[in-house]
Amino acid sequence: MKSELNRNYTEVTEFVLLGFITPPQAQILLFLVFLLIYMVTVVGNISMIIVITVDSRLHTPMYFFLRNLSYLDLCYSTVIAPKTLANFLSKEKKISYNGCAAQFFFFALFVTTEGFLLAVMAFDRFSAICSPLLYPVHMSQKVCAQLVTGSYICGSINSMVQTGFTFSLRFCGENRLDHFFCDVPALIKISCMDTSVNEIVLFILSALIIVTTTAIIVVSYAYILSTVLKIPSTRGRGKTFSTCGSHIAVVSLFYGAVFFMYAQPGAISSPKSNKIVAVLYTLVIPMLNPLIYSLRNRDVKDAMERILRRK
Repeated sequence: MKSELNRNYTEVTEFVLLGFITPPQAQILLFLVFLLIYMVTVVGNISMIIVITVDSRLHTPMYFFLRNLSYLDLCYSTVIAPKTLANFLSKEKKISYNGCAAQFFFFALFVTTEGFLLAVMAFDRFSAICSPLLYPVHMSQKVCAQLVTGSYICGSINSMVQTGFTFSLRFCGENRLDHFFCDVPALIKISCMDTSVNEIVLFILSALIIVTTTAIIVVSYAYILSTVLKIPSTRGRGKTFSTCGSHIAVVSLFYGAVFFMYAQPGAISSPKSNKIVAVLYTLVIPMLNPLIYSLRNRDVKDAMERILRRK
């Protein structure tokens, strides 16, 4: 049990991110792999944002949400990747206390917002497929803006609560984080205070967010499935399912990783597994999302071709 015997230790002013403990040659290889992933992420998401912004045919609610998804992917991968890349080439691998708090705050903000946005995108598909006549009313420009704003508000609330609870902990002497970025499980593990309240808050908030957003997604797709099965044409059913396939793939990847990290008891005690899963949702998923949506979406591919032909 973490006790107050650590009271006389010097308060921590910086952390050491241990990252991936490998030989120097492997560090260079990991640097190149992570750099490639991050470059593809930046190019892919910026391309999606530009294509959707430039092509007026994509100025619809679905692509409005998709553009925001690309923006969030770009933001939260950028919160993590540059520091991680720098640490691969550095011996000290340090981050200041305030820098750690800022990194975690923005990471939690963008990741939580993305979770709510994915739920909003599921509701958008439900409205388009199940209530096509009322879709322009249900998903007006004003409503879309309000839904995105609401996602950011929910993300901000969770981020402020998590950051406040985590950085109210005391860190006495031990400053080595067994992770490649500042995250709650790694920070809780090195605190010299009783962290039971923090662990409960982490579990409850994460579970509440995941259950709420997952319920919206599951109910939306249950209605979508029921509606699609009533379509007599096989071609019509296939076309309708294809518009949802990309979103289902993204949701499965994102929520699977987040659930493993934060919403299961005992997640804090497995740092090695956490690091592997963290690479998936902080770097790999933001890279895959624009690829999934562009490769599976005829409208996006056509828009890219039109933009390239203009040049």
